[in-house]
Amino acid sequence: MPTPHVEAVKLDELNAWRIRHAQAELLVAQQGAHILSYQVDGQPPLIWLNDHATFKAGKSIRAGVPVCWPWFGNLTRNPQSVQAMRVSNDPATAHGLVRAMDWELKGIEVQGEGVNVEFVLPYPENGLSGWPHQVDLTLTIVMDEQLHIRLTSHNRGSETVTLSQALHSYFAVSDVREVQVEGLDGLNYIETLDDWKTVTQAGDLHFAGETDRIYLDTPPKLSIVDPRWARRIELTSSGSRSAVIWNPWTERAKALSDMADDGWQGMLCIETANVMDDVVTLLPQASHTLGVSICGKPL
Repeated sequence: MPTPHVEAVKLDELNAWRIRHAQAELLVAQQGAHILSYQVDGQPPLIWLNDHATFKAGKSIRAGVPVCWPWFGNLTRNPQSVQAMRVSNDPATAHGLVRAMDWELKGIEVQGEGVNVEFVLPYPENGLSGWPHQVDLTLTIVMDEQLHIRLTSHNRGSETVTLSQALHSYFAVSDVREVQVEGLDGLNYIETLDDWKTVTQAGDLHFAGETDRIYLDTPPKLSIVDPRWARRIELTSSGSRSAVIWNPWTERAKALSDMADDGWQGMLCIETANVMDDVVTLLPQASHTLGVSICGKPL
């Protein structure tokens, strides 16, 4: 097995690593343990690297795979059990607390046919802002014939902790108007753009406007079918029964300073998640792993 090629790079203010193994290349930043891109030689990217993303210390990055933890989205839209974990009266940042923190790279090593990249975020000495719970985080990335991402939360405190979370994955597509998502037929979803009503999905999901949906009781496998690129992106999740599907479309994209006006066309977010009634409750000394494996296959 060849030794992976690892290059330390600087992206404006952020430290990052470019890792090549076999026929694939991964770009990951220290801030947020944030996967920025992933591509197999000779194929279009699987993970979307937004060409208008900004790489500033302390500012979350709109690209790749942000880690949303210990709550997802707007805290006030989370179950009360998740809201109760926060003890501050200050406004809560969207998508939690760890996207803009520097994680520690524990190692990059060959394991079997793959390469294992591990980041840790130990419980800070002074705690997380407004969230005084002793939960350690590990993000493990494995590059073999697929890309595997695993986020493990370990409660080393003496109190039960409840959290929501997501691997907020931006996938690269030829044109979101031409793709569809398989595996959702018959599922209930929350339509956040229509007063958070619960709706039942009929058939595969196609895109013709802004989309922001929370799918419930999701199966382990979902697929993005992209006819123009003759590709199917298969997503296999673990430790999750919910998924968020998002695309900003035209007007919302224009309002985002860190996305091109037409950037919405080339991306689709399918976020492997623990949200709504799928939140995670960690007893003292318990752990939970949220994971997704990503593979591009020809149609």
